[in-house]
Amino acid sequence: MSPPRRPRVRQQRGRSRVGERFEAEVGPIAHGGHCVVRLPLDDGDRVVFVRHAVPGERVVVEITEGSDGDRFWRGDAVEVVEASTDRVVAPCPYAGPGLCGGCDFQHVSLPAQRALKTEVVREQLRRLARLDVDVMVEPVPGDRDGLGWRTRQRYVALPGGRRGMRKHRSHDVVPVERCLIEAEEGPRYEVRDASFAVAAGGFWQVHPGAPETLVAAVLDALDPQPGESALDLYAGVGLFSRFLLDAVGPDGRVRAVEGDAAAVRLALRNCPGLRATAGEVGAVLTTEYDEPFDLVVLDPPRVGAKRKVVEQVVDRRPRAVAYVACDPAALARDVAIFAEHGYGLTSLRAFDLFPMTHHVECVALLEPQGRPTQRTTS
Repeated sequence: MSPPRRPRVRQQRGRSRVGERFEAEVGPIAHGGHCVVRLPLDDGDRVVFVRHAVPGERVVVEITEGSDGDRFWRGDAVEVVEASTDRVVAPCPYAGPGLCGGCDFQHVSLPAQRALKTEVVREQLRRLARLDVDVMVEPVPGDRDGLGWRTRQRYVALPGGRRGMRKHRSHDVVPVERCLIEAEEGPRYEVRDASFAVAAGGFWQVHPGAPETLVAAVLDALDPQPGESALDLYAGVGLFSRFLLDAVGPDGRVRAVEGDAAAVRLALRNCPGLRATAGEVGAVLTTEYDEPFDLVVLDPPRVGAKRKVVEQVVDRRPRAVAYVACDPAALARDVAIFAEHGYGLTSLRAFDLFPMTHHVECVALLEPQGRPTQRTTS
């Protein structure tokens, strides 16, 4: 997960409604960890994005951001009038309205959390890519009932040696004794008997089951064959490159691009036989690795690959693209761009790598539609 973003200071447009309370029925889940509530007001319905609610409930909403001139408001469900059967008592004492902002769904049973995330993935693909996709968010091994999985954790240092966590969309800090999603042990940089060198503070998946799960999903999707060529974009320290090299063998080739130069140096150490370039992916692809590739792995940051990179990928004419996405909206947008260039979404899996939060990881397979793509050999 990304670090908390600095809240944007919004210009107030009319009378502030912060602190006002309304009783309302909770609508569907929305991308971002909140539900949609529509308040009937004198000037028309107002959309409120409400945290700590469950679809179908009746709750009292307290407005946390919003004024008369805003298109939408934000709020918290501070009282439950009619509870959903999916509602549970949050295991963490710091989860709830006005408290720590790190978890979105501690008040929701774990199966229901995954159902909500599933609906978000489906809705984003329907809305942005015009696709109806049959997908279910899958659990992965390595957590305890959704807790104890975060192998890297950041706290805010407080006076007297105490520590805390920030509130949602705020710099305010809630003192905490312990975060329940924090793992007892740090990350293990081993996957399938292969060890990886990772810089202190460098990127590595924080859920202990994530690296193996994602490697398996990507390899299953791509089905790499001996002698094939693969391009690993946003390659990090070479997690996918390491196993692509094994699959394509000595007669194949794997090339990688990663923005972090330190990660590239480690990828070369982790993946003997890899050729890698440090630089912004879109810029590198304008001048390097312009030959055809059989396979492409995309593992971009939360903003996604975007049009420039997608168009450079399809220009290499791969037979298959595995897209690893931590944001379903960015994935759906890029899937739509791939479709413009003849690449269709042929399979999708989604994984609960961030239990108790709204975040979800997807692995999408995109393949050319309506025309054969020749495999290349070295």
